[in-house]
Amino acid sequence: MTTTLASPLLDTYARADVTFVEGNGSWLLDANGERYLDLVAGIAVVGLGHRHPAPLSAAHAQLDRLWHASNLWWTEPMATLAAKLSDRFGGAQAFFCNSGAEAAEAAIKYARKSTGRVEIVALDNSFHGRTVGALSATGQPAKRAAFEPLMPGVRFVRPNDRASLADAVGPETACILVEPIQGEGGIRPLRPEFLERARELADLYDALLIFDEVQSGMGRTGTFFAFEQADVRPDAVTLAKGLANGLPIGALLVAEHAAGAFVPGDHGSTFGGNPVAAAAACAVLDTIDDALLAEVERKGTVLASELERLPGVVEVRGAGLLLGVEIDRAASAAVAACLERRLLVGSAGERTVRLTPALTISDSELDQALRILEEVLQ
Repeated sequence: MTTTLASPLLDTYARADVTFVEGNGSWLLDANGERYLDLVAGIAVVGLGHRHPAPLSAAHAQLDRLWHASNLWWTEPMATLAAKLSDRFGGAQAFFCNSGAEAAEAAIKYARKSTGRVEIVALDNSFHGRTVGALSATGQPAKRAAFEPLMPGVRFVRPNDRASLADAVGPETACILVEPIQGEGGIRPLRPEFLERARELADLYDALLIFDEVQSGMGRTGTFFAFEQADVRPDAVTLAKGLANGLPIGALLVAEHAAGAFVPGDHGSTFGGNPVAAAAACAVLDTIDDALLAEVERKGTVLASELERLPGVVEVRGAGLLLGVEIDRAASAAVAACLERRLLVGSAGERTVRLTPALTISDSELDQALRILEEVLQ
């Protein structure tokens, strides 16, 4: 018996019926020649905008020199990127992989190896990826149900509930794993006092405090790491998404004081630290300077204020250019209506529209997006 497939791709995404062929800055061009204003940026991935000259030039130059050599040896872009990230963090060692889920897997393994314990404390409504380990620490039952039983030993607590956190953390805890701003969970920031309590509890029980900054890192909130705004330092942090402006790369950074648990053979990644992706990431880090971060903070403040005035808006959450707009109707309908008007926005929950534009988006482009959103939400 033969089966006719609707698509040669496995059915893992509910894709909209549009094919993009070109991008430039905050704009995408589809196969029919239509232009779309992009406030998704690959879901917080293309942080500097499509075809930004810095990572574009760096990747092209590296393609002309070396594509891959294996982690059996050193490459210059990988070593340079690790040093740049260490400087941003304030002293850290890096492990490179290809995605945020892989970074979460590395973090979980590192915590278990470092402490000799297996229990993980994570948050309800969190999202850390779809691999088995990362999904086990994801506090969204709907995403977990079809694949259970998953990895045991994960305890979930309510976000911003310090008492619930204190009840869950104890002598068997390997790590506390949290997103400073929950992304897929609806763009919900954790309060500074909750993060401070997590730090206190991790210190009390000699557990690791790990921040998942896959979506909130790389300058998206107006500081390079979102945790800088709470003045709470983690023992480790995961990065991906915007690190190489669209080329696949992820990273686990382990603070110097917590380093040393992994030895050769404990973990690895064939493509981790790929020279082309690492070269692009180096260029991204060089571009995210104080001036750009200040602009992200300014634009985010203005955008949030304007969004709050729109009809149908219940609440605006987030920081910088990582914003969730809770509305009085289904987010999917608003996303579809925006698409019809050539504006790309995302969703993060049933009633939350997610906005993650390029950090370089202009004021006039944001004004154009607001006009379309106002029309859609009337």
